[in-house]
Amino acid sequence: MITKISSFFRWYFKHETSAGVTLLVMTVIALLVSNSPISDGYFKTLKTYYALGFGDFALKMSLHHWINDALMAIFFLLVGLEIKREFVEGELSRPAQAALPIMGAVGGMLVPALIYVAFNYQDPYTIKGWAIPSATDIAFSIGVLSLLGSRVPLSLKVFLVALAIIDDMGAVIIIALFYTTKLNITFLGLMFLCFAILMVLNRLNVKYLSIYLFIGLFMWFFTYKSGVHATIAGVLLAIAIPHSSDKSHHSSMLKHLEHSLAPYVSFLIMPIFAFANAGVNFDGMSINQLFEPVPLGILLGLFVGKQLGVFAFSYGAIKLGFAEKPDGAGWMSFYAVGVLTGIGFTMSLFVGNLAFPNSDVIDGVKIGVLLGSLFSTLLGYTMLISCTKLKQNATS
Repeated sequence: MITKISSFFRWYFKHETSAGVTLLVMTVIALLVSNSPISDGYFKTLKTYYALGFGDFALKMSLHHWINDALMAIFFLLVGLEIKREFVEGELSRPAQAALPIMGAVGGMLVPALIYVAFNYQDPYTIKGWAIPSATDIAFSIGVLSLLGSRVPLSLKVFLVALAIIDDMGAVIIIALFYTTKLNITFLGLMFLCFAILMVLNRLNVKYLSIYLFIGLFMWFFTYKSGVHATIAGVLLAIAIPHSSDKSHHSSMLKHLEHSLAPYVSFLIMPIFAFANAGVNFDGMSINQLFEPVPLGILLGLFVGKQLGVFAFSYGAIKLGFAEKPDGAGWMSFYAVGVLTGIGFTMSLFVGNLAFPNSDVIDGVKIGVLLGSLFSTLLGYTMLISCTKLKQNATS
């Protein structure tokens, strides 16, 4: 089963607790600021437009869109690098090891989406948010799991990371297929031309990272102009980055870029995103708004759908012989990890902004995401604590 741990996972577990805490702190600050006397300034600043570039290559977007379209492209570049590495040499490179997280991720995306649709199928506008509760925040979920340190089997941490990576891959596909606006064929062609050039450089084994990043910058611009969400450019760039299976980080451009980007994404980009997207002004809100279709569908999708979907599909795969249960993990602790996948947080907020741009519905999205993620955190952590205590009592 999952026993061989790559150096990347050791690095990841070392830093994820503090990364999750940073996200939590920035979320609390965003909520405090958005309900303080300076809330108008907070929201006005996010809506302020800034121009960058010159001539035909000039872009003018609000600060909120610069964060969600530009900074998050770097996040998706890192996601793409992680996915590629895992499929080449990591936990997803062998079918026997990949089966369990793949089945868990499928259930964790499908069931929450169905729950959301059950509450919103009669409204052709709000049903567009069906993918919001299907996402998992890898930094936050691993951060919660890492709080328990060695008391949680390492195989469970590997399972959760692998599942979250597959979940991110699903999010990329969903964004590309379902949240693309009207296409501009000219810019779409230029985007694919940049990608083709990058792949040729890959095949020629060109080792200059600056060339890939330079072309990638143009590809991001063309992607944005094409109508496809600009973050997809980050994934396409990751696909083109050369990778060597050598264990040394310095011998592989992919590993070098991945390890260089990870701290900045975890401790700068994602906290900025959380601060810009988690702010909700509760003035004039009532408890009844929580029971509206959008926030209720998201809350239940994350808190109920995620844990049921991940566990049911994983349990089925194990019982049918397609996969094996993580080493050293009991069923209760395994279920608790499924509960933690309901921490959608930053990824769910990101998809929510794509589904409902510049809409009054977005406040309901934020409430559903924050509460669903909070309940999943509390229940998952409580269950894991109970598991460790039961294990200690059994051995004493």
